[in-house]
Amino acid sequence: MELDKVLNTLLVKLFRDIMNIEEEALIKGEFKDITINDMHVIEAIGKGDPKPSSVIAKKLSVTMGTLTKSIDRLTRNQYVLRERSDEDKRLVLLSLTEKGIRADVHHQNFHKEMVKAAMAQFDERETRILLESLGGLADYFSEHRKNVIADGKSNQSEKL
Repeated sequence: MELDKVLNTLLVKLFRDIMNIEEEALIKGEFKDITINDMHVIEAIGKGDPKPSSVIAKKLSVTMGTLTKSIDRLTRNQYVLRERSDEDKRLVLLSLTEKGIRADVHHQNFHKEMVKAAMAQFDERETRILLESLGGLADYFSEHRKNVIADGKSNQSEKL
């Protein structure tokens, strides 16, 4: 098999496996009433001061409509508190409830344990090589994403 096909197969398999393991490990017990996407919304909101919904949508690279559907479910299931800003009533602020904070901690602990278990198979040299390689891939995909977004905006303006 050609190297590019092997890399593609590995990346797709890793992504799917991580998503499946994450869903199986996280969406159970107290947290069985939400989806893994909801868990990522909870993570994006995080602890601390309320955050504007537009900031969360941008952080997750989703539309406001997509975020609103998730926030509706998370509010109904008491993970998220949604309120209007006192200064600007058009601004919707999001924060985590106690249940939302527990879900976020549960999610963070899962990732810590997953990384710890995965890294246990590598020695220090292999770990450095892996981190450098993954860092390069992350940089590439981040730059590629920016270019795709820029091309999309460019194509939209050409249609006008």
